[in-house]
Amino acid sequence: MKLNKRITVVIPCYKVSKQIRGVIHLIPEFVDKIIVVDDACPENSGALVKEMDISIVEVIFHKKNKGVGGAVISGFKKAIELQSDIVIKLDGDGQMNPNEIVKLINPLLYDRADYVKGNRFNDFKALKRMPKIRLFGNSFLSFTIKLASGYWDIMDPTNGFCAISKDSLCELNLNKIDNRYFFETDMLINLNLLNKVVEDISISAIYGDETSNLNIKRVILNFPIKILKGLIKRIFYKYYIYNFNMASIYFLISIPLLLFGLFFGGYSWIMGIMENTANNSGTIMLAALPIILGIQFLLQAISIDINSIPKKLQPYNKS
Repeated sequence: MKLNKRITVVIPCYKVSKQIRGVIHLIPEFVDKIIVVDDACPENSGALVKEMDISIVEVIFHKKNKGVGGAVISGFKKAIELQSDIVIKLDGDGQMNPNEIVKLINPLLYDRADYVKGNRFNDFKALKRMPKIRLFGNSFLSFTIKLASGYWDIMDPTNGFCAISKDSLCELNLNKIDNRYFFETDMLINLNLLNKVVEDISISAIYGDETSNLNIKRVILNFPIKILKGLIKRIFYKYYIYNFNMASIYFLISIPLLLFGLFFGGYSWIMGIMENTANNSGTIMLAALPIILGIQFLLQAISIDINSIPKKLQPYNKS
């Protein structure tokens, strides 16, 4: 099988010495280039790959660990230099099936999407095999990442098995993408600002004896802050810089109303307890009405945001 596109696979490597060679051997023959990024791996994964002496494989070594995002970004920049038409990010720990690269790039080949990502949640058997902590974490993060990224129609948003077109990759400011485990989410936020079409593809999940490098405590502490910053960034640019529509007005009205209602209501409630007096109906209404209106306006803004998911324009057929 030979495609008329230059296909490049980027593999970030950190503590994957047991799996990396097997992953490379499984990559389909139609792939033109494999870029392995040794992210200061203590197991010398990059050196093991170089010993394989495969002509299409190029190894990049980081002197200092940059994180999974930093490693992928280094690979993306090299892929751009090589004039790659489609770039795939594949982990080196064996949790992603290289044979599914065909499914992943299909929407890009037929110009249905600009960015394609894997979705493990469509496979019930895979869900049963998925470690419970990962399943819980993905489920918990899914809604917040949908909100932050604006891609309400995707699942498994932190899935790192993805493919991107050359044009989309070149338009991204890679130096502004997060270097750590927020990488996938930050990619989605920035792609939404560029109005790029993202598509989910069902993939299988593989879990073996690999060791996860994910620091759960760090994720729990950092992710909510980064998601909130990403949400604010996307709303500000999409609805107040690049465009201005009814969603802009609804957001502008709903937030002050909600804040006023919550703070005024909370203050009145606390004062009532401290003074042992009941708030009158006027005070209650003054707190409740802004909250009710704020929620209504916010739901209208979210509805417009959901309907604003980037989509490919269908060609006009003249009858």
